[in-house]
Amino acid sequence: MLLNFERLGWWKFVLLAITALTAAFLLLPILFIAALSFGSSQWLIFPPPGWTLKWYSDLFADPRWLQSAWTSFKIAVIVTVLSVLLGLVTSFGLVRGRFWFREGLKALFLTPMILPVVVLAVGLYAFFLKIGLNGTMTGFVASHLVLALPFSILSISSALEGFDKSIEDAAVLCGASPLEAKIRITLPSISHGLFSAAIFSFLTSWDEVVVAIFMASPTLQTLPVKVWATLRQDLTPVVAAASTLLILLTLVLMTLVALVRKGLKS
Repeated sequence: MLLNFERLGWWKFVLLAITALTAAFLLLPILFIAALSFGSSQWLIFPPPGWTLKWYSDLFADPRWLQSAWTSFKIAVIVTVLSVLLGLVTSFGLVRGRFWFREGLKALFLTPMILPVVVLAVGLYAFFLKIGLNGTMTGFVASHLVLALPFSILSISSALEGFDKSIEDAAVLCGASPLEAKIRITLPSISHGLFSAAIFSFLTSWDEVVVAIFMASPTLQTLPVKVWATLRQDLTPVVAAASTLLILLTLVLMTLVALVRKGLKS
């Protein structure tokens, strides 16, 4: 008989303690950042001597921060749309295709997830510098798309592999064209994969800092790059406020993904 959690005896308390310590190790730095963003000191001091919303007011009153946030949002939205579309087409080819180098091609598409980001950033920087894309919106989108596309391919491919293709074939036999069957039958059935691909693509672009540093220019930089540059110049709590909002958006989107997945399963 397989052991379940209730049959572990005193070992379950050991597992609970390890889980609690791991969660604390991962979450306490995030909680410290959130606390610092409300601190009354003009420096990053913990524990804060008092509490204030001044740093959030300064954040939203500074047009440079707002411009960086708007740039990040625009890039993330464009990357999300392109990543889902390209990931959908690529996933159909990888899952439905029958060619001898399919597995090798799939591994190639997932290489950006394995390769160190700084190595990829240097390569993209050298290539884009030659073709004049550094410091441009196109360069940002292309570089972030390289990082986001593997997540789309994984999410959509997994959904396609779990979809019964005979349902799509039945729709074709009933008179639908192959394209119509894919649009009206297959796409709604793999909507959870498309949704996951969109969320992870958005977050990959929104939170990216290493590649963005290489792509940035004095007039075009994303919010993570602005945070990084400000940290190097001045340890103001405005950085903690911006970081807290970044974390909050990530948590909201990840919670949304979990709720959608739970709803689809039920």
